[in-house]
Amino acid sequence: RYRQRYVDLIVNPNVRETFKKRTKLVNSMRNFLGNKGYLEVETPILQPLYGGAAARPFKTHHNTLDMTLYLRIANELYLKRLIVGGFDGVFEFAKDFRNEGMSRFHNPEFTQVELYVAYKDYQWMMDLVEEMVEKVAMDIHGTTEVQVGKNVINFQRPWKRFTMYEAIEHFTGIDISEMNEEELRATAKKLHVPIDDSMGKGKLIDEIFGEKCEGQLIQPTFITDYPIEMSPLAKKHPTKEGLVERFEAICNGKEICNAFSELNDPIDQRQRFEEQLELGKRGDDEAMVLDEDFLRALEYGMPPTAGLGIGIDRLAMIMTNSNSIQDVLFFPQMKAEKLAKVTTAADFVAAGVPQEWVPVVMEAGIQSIEQLKATKHTKLHHEISGLKKKMKLDLPSVTPDEVKAWVS
Repeated sequence: RYRQRYVDLIVNPNVRETFKKRTKLVNSMRNFLGNKGYLEVETPILQPLYGGAAARPFKTHHNTLDMTLYLRIANELYLKRLIVGGFDGVFEFAKDFRNEGMSRFHNPEFTQVELYVAYKDYQWMMDLVEEMVEKVAMDIHGTTEVQVGKNVINFQRPWKRFTMYEAIEHFTGIDISEMNEEELRATAKKLHVPIDDSMGKGKLIDEIFGEKCEGQLIQPTFITDYPIEMSPLAKKHPTKEGLVERFEAICNGKEICNAFSELNDPIDQRQRFEEQLELGKRGDDEAMVLDEDFLRALEYGMPPTAGLGIGIDRLAMIMTNSNSIQDVLFFPQMKAEKLAKVTTAADFVAAGVPQEWVPVVMEAGIQSIEQLKATKHTKLHHEISGLKKKMKLDLPSVTPDEVKAWVS
């Protein structure tokens, strides 16, 4: 049904309804942000450096410029440049691309909306997210309650809020807030969380949270105050050492949005990028690269800014009660279709069938050499002899033994 979506849409009215709801979702968000006075913009999809997220990129080459380019993994750094340029608030509904694994929650090409607003912080952004997603639910369903599988999810404000450390302690009974990297590694092993040697402190905490907490958060919940190692673009928390002003919204066991109080100190940002380079040297292929032009933009001065990214596809899954991301994408990425090899007349001749008898053999329903070899010679002899008579063909007769040689 995914490969031939046109047929799926013809025969399944409920599928058409799913995509109508997805469009309502996007229109609801676009109207909400536009009515707030924020400017919708477009930024490059082909980028000389990939950044704004921890992910592997798709790589291509521009022949005229003779340079390597990447399909964007996020549009964050370009939108921040526009805040530097003097806009109070900008947003973009963006196609992003990540060269990573596929699952019912992941497609290599996906849609997200990113928003950046000057002179705001992550606490303010949490309030805006609650307000916007509540409105989306009302616009689509006429209620804040949405049926998702066996769960009824209520998007009515206010949503629950945990710090990341509080969530881990709540679900595991272990306080990791004062642990160093080795203690975190031992704790992860104790909790049977899969880890590897390339993971630093932040990645270990993220793996513990993802394995033990995320899937248990069904109702909309904000997880706040992430370790600095996990968030190289977020501002340091003013009172909690080693943490940053960041939140993710989790719903039905999966992240639906990610937001920061954005880092606007170019010296601190350079240091964070350099720390990411060290992680890359340790084997972390999702570590960010150093973007000198973005650092130069920060040196011109970016005001305190709140930034947000919401995954449209995952939110659409929830709002339409869909089990897979493929259900909310018209044409999801799929493995190449295996096409059957077309058998030619020459192939039959090579198998021993006389040239003049090939059309008769094919008329008998034999369309491939494999099919020919699997057919009983007595049955095939009977069928082609009958066809010769029926079609009044002037062909020399063949014996059962001759046909046996074709199929052997």
